[in-house]
Amino acid sequence: MDTKKRSWVKSLTWRLIGVFILGAISYGVTKDWAKTTGITVIFHGIRLVLYYFHERVWEVIPWGRIKHPLSHLVLRENLTAEDLKAIERLLEEEKYLAQQPEYQI
Repeated sequence: MDTKKRSWVKSLTWRLIGVFILGAISYGVTKDWAKTTGITVIFHGIRLVLYYFHERVWEVIPWGRIKHPLSHLVLRENLTAEDLKAIERLLEEEKYLAQQPEYQI
């Protein structure tokens, strides 16, 4: 899950790319820096805010995500040997730990 700050930074960087593209297209059509600036600022201001909310909505939609088998566990600073064995068991049950083949190539 992205933080709100990360979503804003992603939105800003994506918009900066768009500003240069739309600015070039607008100037190519209008040949007027004032109109180009107005079109570009309004368009990208709206798109910046819309993209942020689009990202936040998608953060709560689980469709298409792969859930890590340990994501439900509570984080602890120090794990005991029992904790490690329990984690290994969970991973084995979910088939995340592949069995080594009995033969060698």
